[in-house]
Amino acid sequence: MAFVVAVAQRKGGAGKSTVAANLAVALAAAGLKAALLDTDPQGTLTRWHGLRGDAAAELNFGSPSGWRVPQAVDKLRRAMDFIVLDTPPHADTDSRVAMRSADLVLIPLQPSVADLWAMEGTLEVAAAEKKSVALMLNRVPAQGRAAQEVAATLAERKLPLLPSSFGNRTAFAAAFAEGLGVVEQAPRSQATTEARALAEAIRREAA
Repeated sequence: MAFVVAVAQRKGGAGKSTVAANLAVALAAAGLKAALLDTDPQGTLTRWHGLRGDAAAELNFGSPSGWRVPQAVDKLRRAMDFIVLDTPPHADTDSRVAMRSADLVLIPLQPSVADLWAMEGTLEVAAAEKKSVALMLNRVPAQGRAAQEVAATLAERKLPLLPSSFGNRTAFAAAFAEGLGVVEQAPRSQATTEARALAEAIRREAA
């Protein structure tokens, strides 16, 4: 039975699609049966997947929306090990439907006050749906104390921050532009180390 992860954050530009794509590809590259569903009407991952061609990691992909999301997830549950959902920002109803189908809501946030504020709405929806949550830092700059300050704030609130984060690395953008995950395009990069660490963290959440 698949473990379903909804990548959600009310704020646009938090990097949800990049996180979802790299997580799903890293899981598939580890030999697991992974599916990636684009539930965002913007269709960012649908365009990304259209560029994949004969990519190395085999990935089950779909783009259901609205009320079709639970049906699509149910069809894949028995065949997959993991299902990753990319959810729309702002659209409370569609995001709620996607979260309702998940076992875990993964909330990426950049180390900024704006992302902390936007996180509140996502946490409220997840709580209303009685879903477990995990947070991860994304686009962490190489210098500065912003990431440590955000992590400290989350720790004070006893919110579950995953130990794995994504740095602000060009490798993520370069791979995404070619319809790939970093583990496929740059297997020896630091970005790949981070993507694999996130996949392992999610596997632990599923255990």
